[in-house]
Amino acid sequence: MAPKPAISDPPPAECGCATQGGGRKAVAVDPGIKDRTTKRLRRIEGQVRGLQKMVEEERYCADILTQVSSVHEALRGVARELLRNHLKHCAATAIRAGDTQADAMYEELVDLVYKHGR
Repeated sequence: MAPKPAISDPPPAECGCATQGGGRKAVAVDPGIKDRTTKRLRRIEGQVRGLQKMVEEERYCADILTQVSSVHEALRGVARELLRNHLKHCAATAIRAGDTQADAMYEELVDLVYKHGR
């Protein structure tokens, strides 16, 4: 019986993201999404500082856990916005390009949904 050919991981998605300065950059970012995301992340940063203070002050565990849950949900909201932008711009560009870029993007999207859909 002949050995099975090795299955290799697909190459990283050559999505519509351009490589600049050693890192990938989004094809386009809606200015409204960028503004909202930045504001949300600043708010989340404040929430995390509040959590640190609650721990230092030895606040009631259930109250801290409630705030942790709130931070989780806020981060999920940021992830949804970023995923929406990625699908609208980067993924759409790669899929329209077809062939290798589209296949790599499909793999990237499946991985993103699997990793972040938990």
